[in-house]
Amino acid sequence: MPSTVAGPEIERLIQLLARLPGLGPRSARRAALHLIRKRETLLMPLAEAMRVAEEKIVTCSVCGNIDTRDPCSICADPGRDPSTIVVVESVGDLWALERAGAIRARYHVLGGVLSPLDGVGPSDLAIALLVARVAAGGVSEVILAVNATVDGQTTAHYVTDCLTEYPLKVTRLAHGVPVGGELDYLDDGTIAAAMRQRTAF
Repeated sequence: MPSTVAGPEIERLIQLLARLPGLGPRSARRAALHLIRKRETLLMPLAEAMRVAEEKIVTCSVCGNIDTRDPCSICADPGRDPSTIVVVESVGDLWALERAGAIRARYHVLGGVLSPLDGVGPSDLAIALLVARVAAGGVSEVILAVNATVDGQTTAHYVTDCLTEYPLKVTRLAHGVPVGGELDYLDDGTIAAAMRQRTAF
């Protein structure tokens, strides 16, 4: 068992930081040391921001986004097109689409993807809530913006099946060569998808 070089409070900080995505034990130690060195300008404001976040952040009861209000700012925005719902796997995906600014629609966060191997079934995701939103009327298009993984595509097919009885269009994001991408650096699946979804020039 390795010996600890810091007190239990510091070790706990390191262990908690190591649970964050992209941070292993070494990165967590470096981050902890940086926070401690910058206690006044970084550690204390971060602790306060996390306390406020824990108190005020809620999950939107309509779409599953996170915000400090319910319904969230996007659902409450009258400038959004209520007839279009963009379905995403996670809040991170929603944020990525918002950064791109490609569409002014409403969203629906599934909370993951169907994955029988991991024990994730339809009841574990917000699929029933999506169907209820569509059934309430006023929705003409559902855009499936799920990741191009096996589980993501399985989820997209399942959601499509759940929506077949409603008079709307179900679309998905195009898959293929990214802007600025070079063919030589792309994987075979991406190239094949781009070839299948080619468009007129």
